[in-house]
Amino acid sequence: MIVAVRRLLASLLVAGSAAFVPSAPASAADAGGLIQTMTTEIIEVARTKTGDDRQAAMRRIVRNNFDIPYVGRLALGMYWDRASEQQKARFLDAVEASEARTYSERLGRHAGYSVIIGTVRSRPDKAWVVESRLNQAGGLPLKIDWEVHESDRGLRVSDVRVEGISMSLILRSEFSAYILGRSGEVESLVRELEARAR
Repeated sequence: MIVAVRRLLASLLVAGSAAFVPSAPASAADAGGLIQTMTTEIIEVARTKTGDDRQAAMRRIVRNNFDIPYVGRLALGMYWDRASEQQKARFLDAVEASEARTYSERLGRHAGYSVIIGTVRSRPDKAWVVESRLNQAGGLPLKIDWEVHESDRGLRVSDVRVEGISMSLILRSEFSAYILGRSGEVESLVRELEARAR
């Protein structure tokens, strides 16, 4: 189940087109615009780049649009406080690189997908949920909700939910299981993620 949802998330990041329908104040429009701009960039990467160039471009998109420190802290859960500062830095770098590689490897396979952006709902604490629909060639559309919040670097994606399933919770489940299976050592996960990124 976890692998299947991660594949859906990767498919989402290789969507073929996007349309934004603002539904509230300017701040909500900005959150929707972030998702629209990101999917447009991904389309261009899928159309024009391959190999290492594609992976590097995808990593820039992840870095510029996702709040990786926030996502990483959520995903590591209770193990975040057990990690050293050096491990935290390596972990966040490896998460960014491994996620970018995952998405990059699937870019060519899913270029025919399309994302339609719908309602943007405001939440407390400078956060928004950008609702969207992922249209699959020959498949049923999927409901995708992007959680966007105000970070110290501006608006960034803080979570993605596919049919109600959270990317952050999937990562937390996967990472916790990996750490527990290796005597509770965070270093083992960091090394595994670094290996995946390579």
